[in-house]
Amino acid sequence: MTERFVDTSGWGAWADRREQFHAQAVAAMEAVWQGQKQVVTTNWVLAELTALLTGPMRISKPRQIASLDAIRSDPGVLVIPVDASVEAAAWQLWRGRPDKDWTAVDCASFAVMQQRGLTEAVSTDRHFEQAGFVRLLK
Repeated sequence: MTERFVDTSGWGAWADRREQFHAQAVAAMEAVWQGQKQVVTTNWVLAELTALLTGPMRISKPRQIASLDAIRSDPGVLVIPVDASVEAAAWQLWRGRPDKDWTAVDCASFAVMQQRGLTEAVSTDRHFEQAGFVRLLK
């Protein structure tokens, strides 16, 4: 089992049992952890996750804090900081694909996935498929 990238929607599905893809998200991450590998995400994804948990998902602030604390402290989760080089690559990709409605967070995720040789994303976001990756939640 290789590492898998976890996108904002994947973390949202993992965090909330009411989500349609909750069981799939949990299973996708457990498969990685059982193989003694790490799931990979970025600090930008986690920042975006706070907006998802607050807005559309309406998760209470104490549950949000508990979820983010659990993610950020778990040794099975590798949080890649979006540094200057990843950010530059993200903005270049974002600017270079005016035909796509990808966000800067999407593009930073794609850049990290490419750098690490990752092909699978725990995500419901079709943009990952558009960028040539395998979307696991659908």
